[in-house]
Amino acid sequence: MKNLLLSEAIGDISGKPYEFHYRTKNYDAVNLLHPKNDYTDDTVCTFACAEALMNGLDVAQNLWHRCREEPYRGYGGGFMRWLTGREVKPAYGSYGNGSAMRVSSAGFMAQSESECIDLATKTAVPTHNHPEGIKGAVAAALVTFHCMHGKDKDYIKENVLKQYYPSWYSRTYADIKPDYDFSETCQLTVPVAIICFLESKDYADCLKLAISLGGDADTLAAIAGPMAYAYYKEMPEDLIQHAKTKLSDWMLDLSDQFDTFVEGRK
Repeated sequence: MKNLLLSEAIGDISGKPYEFHYRTKNYDAVNLLHPKNDYTDDTVCTFACAEALMNGLDVAQNLWHRCREEPYRGYGGGFMRWLTGREVKPAYGSYGNGSAMRVSSAGFMAQSESECIDLATKTAVPTHNHPEGIKGAVAAALVTFHCMHGKDKDYIKENVLKQYYPSWYSRTYADIKPDYDFSETCQLTVPVAIICFLESKDYADCLKLAISLGGDADTLAAIAGPMAYAYYKEMPEDLIQHAKTKLSDWMLDLSDQFDTFVEGRK
């Protein structure tokens, strides 16, 4: 598989126009190639974490460094305060969904479930060291990991959704959608992203389901996108090429390096 990290970036880019003022619950109104789309903090953080894990760098230091290079990408308030210090500060106990939107590299590169949990935790703890922040990252990464290793949706529902978010286990997309609102917490984002994946029919459908919930659209799609790609093994070529026109050069280079790295671990 190629363009592994792009599976997050495409979700982020596609969801950005629908994050705030133009939130929608109309599936058919979602345009994944919206003329105003672009990548956000979700993608910067995802690539920074992937770079750190792949090269054995300090995750906190690399997050701080890469995000300071791209300061106007919509970082949350707590993360921005962490980012603007003169040096890397201690974690601030967040349980925001930022831990889950940046974790996909852990799911793609891990060779065992225990390694996936360890890598996901490493990406979360520099800032999102609240138990719910760590749990959100681990759950999201495990879905991608299990999909990469051939598990089916029933397995993921039983062994990730039920284990980590049991109160969401019996809920359906149709049940959630009418009253779902904007949330930046892991607790109200990660299980919903998993359900979008579980009920999707392909990668693009998964993104449109996530975006048309009318919530934190870019982050929901950024979390669900890697799950869908790991499972379906395909993404539309027009979305791939569009994303490549948006991303920074260092991200494009890292995307290729990460694909080679993951292939070499098999």
